[in-house]
Amino acid sequence: MRHGKAGRKLNRTASHRKAMFANMAASLITHEQIVTTLPKAKEIRPIVEKLVTLGKRGDLHARRQAISQIKDAVVVNKLFDTIASRYATRNGGYLRIMKAGFRQGDNAALAVIEFVDRDTYAKGAADKARVAAEEQSVAA
Repeated sequence: MRHGKAGRKLNRTASHRKAMFANMAASLITHEQIVTTLPKAKEIRPIVEKLVTLGKRGDLHARRQAISQIKDAVVVNKLFDTIASRYATRNGGYLRIMKAGFRQGDNAALAVIEFVDRDTYAKGAADKARVAAEEQSVAA
C-alpha cells in the first residue's frame, strides 16, 4: 500500500527524477515558460514555488539551499535578483499551468507552465545570447 507516499514516480528512478526536476526548474527560471507533459508540470510547480519563496527570503542560507537544488549559480542569481523582487508582495501562486493539447507522437497530455506576470522577452533570450556569443567567437 502507498499510504503517505505523495508524488508521481513518472517511470523514473529517484535520482533521475531529482535531476530532471533540477533541470526543469532551471529551464523554467531561465525562460520563464516551458512546455512539458501535464504530470511533470504538476510535479514541478511546488518545487519552483518553494524556490521562489527561498529567493524572497534572500539570505545566504536560502541561496545555498537553492544552489544545492538547482545546481546552477547563474540561474539562482536570476531567481534571487529578478524573480524574487518581482513577486515580493505576492503570497504564493507564482506559477500557472495551462493545458496545451496532446503530443503528436504518443498522445501525451501537454501543458505550458509559466510564471504569472512573466517577462515575455525572457523566453529564448538566453538561447539567442548564447548563439550570438558563439557567432562572435567564430568570427574572431
